[in-house]
Amino acid sequence: MMRRALGRRRKDGIILVTEEATTCEQGSSMVQFGNMSSKKIELDHKDMVHDSAIDYYGKRLATASSDSTVKIINIGAANAPSLATLSGHYGPVWRVAWAHPKYGAILASCSYDGRVIIWKEDARGNWSQVHVFSDNKSSVNSIAWAPYEVGLCLACASSGGRISILTMRADGGWDTATIERAHPVGATAISWAPATDSIAGTGEFVYKLVSGGFDSVVKVWGFNNGSWKLESALISDMHTDCVRDVAWAPVLGLAKSTIASASQDGKVVIWTRGKDGDKWERKLMRDFGSPVWRVSWSLTGNILSIAAGGNNITLWKEGSDGQWEEVMKVET
Repeated sequence: MMRRALGRRRKDGIILVTEEATTCEQGSSMVQFGNMSSKKIELDHKDMVHDSAIDYYGKRLATASSDSTVKIINIGAANAPSLATLSGHYGPVWRVAWAHPKYGAILASCSYDGRVIIWKEDARGNWSQVHVFSDNKSSVNSIAWAPYEVGLCLACASSGGRISILTMRADGGWDTATIERAHPVGATAISWAPATDSIAGTGEFVYKLVSGGFDSVVKVWGFNNGSWKLESALISDMHTDCVRDVAWAPVLGLAKSTIASASQDGKVVIWTRGKDGDKWERKLMRDFGSPVWRVSWSLTGNILSIAAGGNNITLWKEGSDGQWEEVMKVET
């Protein structure tokens, strides 16, 4: 199951949920794909819905809206009741992200107000703010939790060009590391690499991030000797406008790294590298002819979901010949 909802901003506040993906799009009818079921959920947000994310167990959906709120919805129930409305932002909420359940029921949200809020649910089902990060003086556009093996660690990308990494300490406090001017004209998207071992026998993990920005550039960052450093700036003529989203694919037995990047220019580019130190190879996956808002990999890393243009949600798979084929279209 894909945990992130795909789709562009909508005023209607209707979400279509399927087993493989969720979309922030208005559906004209319910659809069936083989043995996959779909259902439409009407939300009571008072403005556009910008993002949504399903929790680890596929039972709850979090939504982010221009009405400055986050809502938690029980999609496991027949009528999908709203469980909670989280208020704490002072502007449009752009993104929401669930942490791994190893750390409890924890949700992060980011907003135009420059704040990142980390919420936690108690045993009675009540949500509270456990940390508010407000160092950014400009919109925080994207957030992503690190692989759970790394710890409770959240990366944030802001319009000021800064990437911030928030890490919870053993005492419950939070440390902050920053990459200043990561994208000087603004950072728009962030994603973590899968957790991989470093030197054999050390028990340590390699920390890597990929980011995108208003500068049309995709950048790969690595954590070495206590600080974050730029490893690669993936500059090409393939993206000619803002990078709207980036997604690092899971690694399941494949000795290579794969990143998907999506742009306002309508293009999705696939970047691959065999091992650390190798050059990143690029390939234009497809030009959709309209802005691409989201890309998301399946948990197995072999299916890529893409939300592009007006109400177009498609799933793609790479064939043995290296060509990408559309395997499903979500009619909305």
